[in-house]
Amino acid sequence: MSYFRPSGFSSLPPVVKNLLIINGLIFLFLFAGTEIRIWMMKYLALWMPGSDFFIPTQYVTYQFMHSFAGPFHLLFNMFALWMFGTMIENIWGARRFLTYYLLCGIGAGLTQTLAQLIAMHEFIGIYPWAEIAKAIPPTVGASGSIYGLLVAYAFLFPDARIYIYFLIPMKAKYFVILLIAISLFSGLGGSPGDNVAHFAHLGGALTGILLIFGKRLFKRRRY
Repeated sequence: MSYFRPSGFSSLPPVVKNLLIINGLIFLFLFAGTEIRIWMMKYLALWMPGSDFFIPTQYVTYQFMHSFAGPFHLLFNMFALWMFGTMIENIWGARRFLTYYLLCGIGAGLTQTLAQLIAMHEFIGIYPWAEIAKAIPPTVGASGSIYGLLVAYAFLFPDARIYIYFLIPMKAKYFVILLIAISLFSGLGGSPGDNVAHFAHLGGALTGILLIFGKRLFKRRRY
């Protein structure tokens, strides 16, 4: 069996290309000035419901924000989008790919919100919820969507080899299982200084699994 391999930027499928451009431009806008950066963090990052800054559209816009972890956060996510997203979009087509990508990001954001609610349950009722919600740092980044893409890639190419640190080969299906296990372990035993949204990773992967297998189940029931 042959596999699609990403090539130059000009030959990228349209959704992947535009996602790369939009993410890059938004990251550059963060350096356009303090006022612009503050505005973007207030209204594009994902704040907890109940915060003065929360609006529902943030479950989409936060996926394009990469700031806290610096350029490496952006570069890692965009590299994965280019590497895996190109092959998936070439097979699925633009509309299905974009819908899947955004829904995985939304599922990741909702999962992260739920995890933060559970983590803060002991303070609910003691302090006003608006104060609690505002004190929780916002979530940013496309990592949840990327985990959804990894699930899709493992479903399409389960035996394709992925090289960890460009050295250690591992089949895609085992690589994705390993990443999910690491995120679960890190999320359940995370240290207070850990600012990685592990449950967003898990939420993106779970949403991808539900979308893929839910669609397959629906097809099987059609007659």
